[in-house]
Amino acid sequence: MKKNNWLDEFQIDYESQSNYQEHLNDYDIFKDKKLLDKFRDTIIQELIDNQIPDDKLLTQYINEEIDIITEGYDLSNVERNHLFNLIENEINGYGPITELLDDESVTEIMVNSPNEIYIEVDGQLLRDETVSFINDDHIIRTIQRIVQPLGRTIDSSNPMVDSHLPDGSRINAIIPPLSIKGPVLTIRKFKKSMDNIETLIGNGTLTPYMARFLQACVEAKLNIIVCGGTGSGKTTLLNILSNFISPNERIITIEDAVELKLKQEHVISLETRNVNYENDGEVTIRDLVRNSLRMRPDRIIVGEVRGKEAFDMLQAMNTGHDGSLTTLHANSPADALNRLETMILMSEMDIPLKAIRGYIEKALDIVVNIERLSDGRRKVTSISEIVGFDGENIILKEIFAFNQNGLTETGEINGEFVLYSYIPKVYSKIKNRGVDSVDDIFEEVERHIKKTEKKSSKDRK
Repeated sequence: MKKNNWLDEFQIDYESQSNYQEHLNDYDIFKDKKLLDKFRDTIIQELIDNQIPDDKLLTQYINEEIDIITEGYDLSNVERNHLFNLIENEINGYGPITELLDDESVTEIMVNSPNEIYIEVDGQLLRDETVSFINDDHIIRTIQRIVQPLGRTIDSSNPMVDSHLPDGSRINAIIPPLSIKGPVLTIRKFKKSMDNIETLIGNGTLTPYMARFLQACVEAKLNIIVCGGTGSGKTTLLNILSNFISPNERIITIEDAVELKLKQEHVISLETRNVNYENDGEVTIRDLVRNSLRMRPDRIIVGEVRGKEAFDMLQAMNTGHDGSLTTLHANSPADALNRLETMILMSEMDIPLKAIRGYIEKALDIVVNIERLSDGRRKVTSISEIVGFDGENIILKEIFAFNQNGLTETGEINGEFVLYSYIPKVYSKIKNRGVDSVDDIFEEVERHIKKTEKKSSKDRK
């Protein structure tokens, strides 16, 4: 008679257990949320109150605490592992999102509710069911843990916060009563590898010619605006362009939440301040722009222009502070200029629209538009220069562009970058500054123009 082993005797089906765990999302693993929260609070408090013995590892100590606290409760291995991971991430990181923050392939984290978490990977939005919070209070505790070391606070009196992690990742959190659904946390990470122009070229964001032209514009101290929609990569591009600034220059950066990571030594970073509990003490971008003019800057970089500070920024550009850089939300270069007009009008200064447009035309040189396309890829879709003002409208002329030609079979954008047969007006400014790195590009363009004109002349004859 064949003897059954103990696995057969007790009819343990490991394959079905494995399938069960694979199909169970993280939130459903530990169904009793009140009990889980109780375990979490008790263990964390024990770890706070009692010093971990020198002869024990943290993981060993956590396991021992879990054994003590859960004695008498019939927890499965999966539930126990879930509790252990929860405690470990609370201690060593930022709770359940710790692993997502460490994962370099994840570029954005969106917490909508305890069991509704989305991430962005390679430009695609995905729901992540491997991560969850216990309840709304757990999300708020995590937000508080993130923002408190940064000098920010979030509660019912201040239910909204914008801040950043030490690595530059941008944080936005909003809680009730402003958020009806419950606390919502959004973290936009910045890839550490995305810190140089070669990476953007390799990703197909722009061409080597476009990169060299933008580098020449920065080195020649032209005033540049980078525009685009939310999540298009404006700040990333601005950060990379700032790398081309000479290390001998004094740079002042002004931001709502510090995100720029400049590599030069002589950098002064300024950050706005929100109102305190007495509704006092607010310091705006406009205040900082005005103050920066007294700090002897060679360059002023404003993380994002979005209001009354637009006039002060243009004023700085028009009064000898060449080479200023900034970003703003807009869908195209023309839209960016229209938004600038609106922002200046918001400053409640009695200036005619015609004068405002003339002021913008004198201040700005280059407008760069970057977009996040439908396939999730980011492209610099336009590099335009401001060539003049006809008395009514500011005239823009495109130097480089990305033209879309539909979609490929895999759903990716099909298109091509274009360099127009045109010698930009700013080329003379670049040459006058002693920058000759783009001479070969526009000498080639000039030859093409002459060849085309010669051919047209022959055709007319």
